[in-house]
Amino acid sequence: MPAAGVAGDTAGETAYRRIRHDILFGALQPGARLRPERLRGPYGASTSTLREILYRLSSEGLVVAEGQKGFGVSPVSVQNFREIAGMRQLLESHAIRESFRQGDVDWEADVVCAHHKLARLERRMLSGEHGISQDWKHYDLEFHKALISACGSQALMDVHAQVLDHYLRYQVIAVIFRGEAACEEHRQLRDMALARDADRAAAVLHGHVEACVEHAMQAGRLAGPCGD
Repeated sequence: MPAAGVAGDTAGETAYRRIRHDILFGALQPGARLRPERLRGPYGASTSTLREILYRLSSEGLVVAEGQKGFGVSPVSVQNFREIAGMRQLLESHAIRESFRQGDVDWEADVVCAHHKLARLERRMLSGEHGISQDWKHYDLEFHKALISACGSQALMDVHAQVLDHYLRYQVIAVIFRGEAACEEHRQLRDMALARDADRAAAVLHGHVEACVEHAMQAGRLAGPCGD
């Protein structure tokens, strides 16, 4: 829920979305200090509004409130990435089963459309095109959200979306694109959705997430000052 004093403030909401985006996509890096008085210019909001925004982001786990020390972007670690990945597997596998059971023809069309857009970006990535990673991740998230959109539980989708955002943050940090293997897994998930084969889809999803985590470990981008 939006924090009091921020929800109705257009400038505050804009600043909230921009700061949140910058944390998820790495413009504000893990461990960076967040001083409201220094954020006023870049984000166009008052110090008091920015402080409320930072407390709001703290409740989402993206910012750490450290009492008299102020605020900082939440750090990352290998262990936390594994925990987030496990949560994603648990939530998304359950949601897939429910969505595959309840989805109608409009849901099928949404899944196919979301995959089509993702596949086009993936082909561009495979061809070596640079500078489209944010668009690629956007369509990746939209595809996975489409898969579970017929699960019948808004609460489940909301929690899944929060976990997916934390997972996205790690993907951005590690610059994860596994190439044709990931593309094939997405194709399999699309086909299994149309076939309503939830057991196989859950297995593919589990491997999809595990491979992403292992790829990040091998790349070594979570080591150093921002990780373990």
